[in-house]
Amino acid sequence: DRFEQLFANTDIGRNPTPARNSHLVMRFDFSKVPVSDTISGLRQRFDDECLNSFESFLGAYSKLLPDFQRPATGDAAAQLSRILEAVRRSGAPPVHIIIDEYDNFTNQLLTTHKDNLYKEVTTGDSFLRTFFKVIKSGIGEGAVARVFITGVLPITIDDLTSGFNIAQIITLEEHTLEMMGFTQAEVDAYVGAIFAERGWPDDLQRRVLEDLRAHYNGYRLLPDARETLYNSTICNFYLNKLVIGNGKVPREMIDDNLRVDVNWLRRLTGGTEPARELVEQLMFDGALPVDMDMLSSKFSMSRFFQREFFPLSLYYLGMVTFRDRFSLGFPNLSVKKIFTEYFNELEHISVSEGYTDMFRRFLADSDWAALFAGYWERYVGQIPAQAFDKANENFFRTTFYELCTRYISPEFHFAIEVNMHSGRSDWQAVGRKGSAFEGKACVIEFKHFTRKEGERRGILSLDAPQPEDIEQVDRYAEDLQRAHPELTIVRHVAYTVAGAGGRLLSTVV
Repeated sequence: DRFEQLFANTDIGRNPTPARNSHLVMRFDFSKVPVSDTISGLRQRFDDECLNSFESFLGAYSKLLPDFQRPATGDAAAQLSRILEAVRRSGAPPVHIIIDEYDNFTNQLLTTHKDNLYKEVTTGDSFLRTFFKVIKSGIGEGAVARVFITGVLPITIDDLTSGFNIAQIITLEEHTLEMMGFTQAEVDAYVGAIFAERGWPDDLQRRVLEDLRAHYNGYRLLPDARETLYNSTICNFYLNKLVIGNGKVPREMIDDNLRVDVNWLRRLTGGTEPARELVEQLMFDGALPVDMDMLSSKFSMSRFFQREFFPLSLYYLGMVTFRDRFSLGFPNLSVKKIFTEYFNELEHISVSEGYTDMFRRFLADSDWAALFAGYWERYVGQIPAQAFDKANENFFRTTFYELCTRYISPEFHFAIEVNMHSGRSDWQAVGRKGSAFEGKACVIEFKHFTRKEGERRGILSLDAPQPEDIEQVDRYAEDLQRAHPELTIVRHVAYTVAGAGGRLLSTVV
């Protein structure tokens, strides 16, 4: 009886149900199955990984199945059938099967353009279909009590069709949405428990909660979801680094598990050019239109790669989330940063060469205007003319943010589109505790104009920000000051003109 050991500090541990200790547990992790170039090679690797799970299961429950001869090698489906038959005949409790990342290796086949191999795996009498048929049969015979499967996409389950047509996909059920991440209350309690245990100060706790909210919150899995969710995986990534660093706020904000390889986008859209168009639309507009009638808990491989389905394909990959019933957008800063990296790669924009001198100068003189001028000359100067003509406030704000986080995140916390008491602040940088910039901050408001309007108003010839723009950035700075009275805040307005230029002007002349 390991119930207390496993679940003592969880909700189910404090509130056990009558089903406590009533199932045997067999667990599989298909992310461990390496991809092969042949069906025979893939089958062998699948069988080998399943054999490891069978060994663990039989070792844990050897007293209940004393006469069972353990398999040394062999077909995974056949061995699973033998085990389930032994469970049924022995009178042992039924099996609870857990399959984690069920579609990991099949998704890899899709991203590497092994479509024919994918079809072999998911159609006919393939080893994978047969494996799921055995589970289905075990449920019918009473040897399997329950099956819980996790994965990224419902494609593989849909393509398996009759092999496992008894599955109920609960991803989009309203009552299960909050299983997909942390709620605000859960994050508050989680962080509060860590800080109480460690005895860390309240001001650090506020900063950590702000970081988590900006970088990991924002997932609205249905338009009418009760609240947005935090990505639990990267919350744990951040908090683990915080604890290991004894309260030092992590510099690295993005776990590699969050990144979807840009090759997924190329594969999804059918090539580099359509991938570029999709990324540009998100970078410039910040949103994709969505047809809610297309949202489904199951869809086939062919559906996933249809152009009109692209917004929902990105939704299932965790890269966009619902803003409302009509559009999808970035959930948080982490995903915005990732898409900026995609844009840079697809447009062949270098972010690693030619920047060190300007950031070194900034660390010496704290001249934000000079830093912005360097960004405009070096980064914006590389943007192809066609993309530059479409670039807007959203784009310049995001790319300046990404570049600064790349080079001076050890000195500053950065955030964009921050909800403040007076509205949404475009761009903020706050000096990190322990750095040379502790106690200092910068607030920037971005203003973008068409070329015609910019020329008419002489925007690029201004010597100081417009009064109404000064008033706006002052409001946001005052909001930040109230939240952090210890800060000395400088204020700027960034003026950009489509296809022409950009300047950063201080509100203090």
